[in-house]
Amino acid sequence: MTVTSPIEGFDFRDLFVFDMANNHQGSVEHGKSIIKGCGAVAAKHGVRAALKFQFRQLDSFIHPASKSGSTAKHIPRFLQTRLTGEQFQELYDAVRAAGMLTMCTPFDEESVDVIVGMKFDIIKIASCSARDWPLIERVADSGLPVVFSTGGLEIAAVDDLVSYFTHRGVEFAIMHCVSIYPTPPEQCHLNRIDLLKRRYPGRTIGWSTHEDPNDPAPVHVAVGKGARMFERHVGVATNEIKLNGYSSTPEQLDRWVGAYRHAVALCGPESFRPVVPVEKAELDSLRRGVFAKKSIRAGQTIGRDQVYLAMPYQDGQLESGSWTSGIVAKADVPADGAIRADAITLPPQPEGHLIKSAVHDIKALLNEASVPLNSQFQVEFSHHYGMQNFREVGAVLIDCVNRSYCKKIVVQLPGQKHPSHFHKQKEETFQVLHGVLHLQVDGHPHTLYPGQTILVQPGVWHSFWTDTGCVFEEISTTAINGDSFYADKKISQMERAARKTVVDHWGRFQIAAGAGDTVPVVDE
Repeated sequence: MTVTSPIEGFDFRDLFVFDMANNHQGSVEHGKSIIKGCGAVAAKHGVRAALKFQFRQLDSFIHPASKSGSTAKHIPRFLQTRLTGEQFQELYDAVRAAGMLTMCTPFDEESVDVIVGMKFDIIKIASCSARDWPLIERVADSGLPVVFSTGGLEIAAVDDLVSYFTHRGVEFAIMHCVSIYPTPPEQCHLNRIDLLKRRYPGRTIGWSTHEDPNDPAPVHVAVGKGARMFERHVGVATNEIKLNGYSSTPEQLDRWVGAYRHAVALCGPESFRPVVPVEKAELDSLRRGVFAKKSIRAGQTIGRDQVYLAMPYQDGQLESGSWTSGIVAKADVPADGAIRADAITLPPQPEGHLIKSAVHDIKALLNEASVPLNSQFQVEFSHHYGMQNFREVGAVLIDCVNRSYCKKIVVQLPGQKHPSHFHKQKEETFQVLHGVLHLQVDGHPHTLYPGQTILVQPGVWHSFWTDTGCVFEEISTTAINGDSFYADKKISQMERAARKTVVDHWGRFQIAAGAGDTVPVVDE
């Protein structure tokens, strides 16, 4: 799991935006019926929802020559569904009464001022306005949380908006959007959610949808892709009022939010889940156990030719996957009897085994952090209190370059700590790439998130640890063996080979039992 420092003050996650647009038909009562239907859906499913209006100051927004007889696609509808400020206030109050947040899309600067004056919760920049910089600048000045849609934008234009709002200190989230109404399945392009998540880590990415309201598949996929905010157009059909092909009735909205709930249940948490008892029982019913081919005496070393592997596995039995050579029986076992895990003595693990097994976790953490390595590098496993304690106290240092300047990639597994020490000659800067790193530097506590750095000067005591697992860069002056001095004098008095194992690449054939620097052995 990638951990970042929080950059959004307003929580956009799991927010549903119901866009009424002009579907109020210029009628306050019809608008209230839409609000009532949306509020009921939000309450039924227990989701946080915002009802969104669209504001245009039509007297100035539309050119004087186009206010009558215009053949422009949208202008007649805007004029026909016009509401006064008092009427919008009445609808605004109905949204509050329905327990929803208030949200609005302005299409001109004057509308931004109205939104601020009415105390809306959130402001939205529509796809068609995402390059309208006079409007964008006024929105940034509003002080409101901002959501912007990306329909029809090249990625460079999205970069511009992200950079601009970041520099202005605006709280914002990004909506993947396709401005085709309605959107056919082949144009939904939901893989763009992955791109937006990678490109703008820490930002909430949403899905503003215009597909067939009866199709639950897009919201299923969007949830699976990691969208955490959802928007769609809403309306109420009557005998006289027909909805367009991308607006949802309350009944369709109910099914849509239900589909979201179903998708969330299917996806589950983002962390790797623990095995639940019912799953363990199912696996145990298919597992093989270790049985004696013929009677075995207490004290006898058991060879592979003296056992067989079969089901059903019995509770407390040695399972097939735990078999290893050198097991000694602590009790007699009859022929065809189950060899119990508590009735044997396992051979001691080679001292290097713990490090070898940790390599798999270290590689996985580097992959999760998207940190690639060359095929040629040297790895230093630091195990200050012995290999057997490596997962509690230690770190992995991967040498990238060591000249007059030095760069290392440092990896710590969850729960690992590195003891307090200082360097007489080396000055180093740490920059976190993945996870969260805690440090004590000269007696002062620090917590670093990805992208953050800290300087450690020569002679300064420092230690570090991580709860999440962490990957960080160490940029320093030349690294010199013997330049680390530990507060725990027992560490300082140890031979270097006793507290460090240095290998080429991952040392598959070099990590020896009880060894330090580069001793070839045959791996299991």
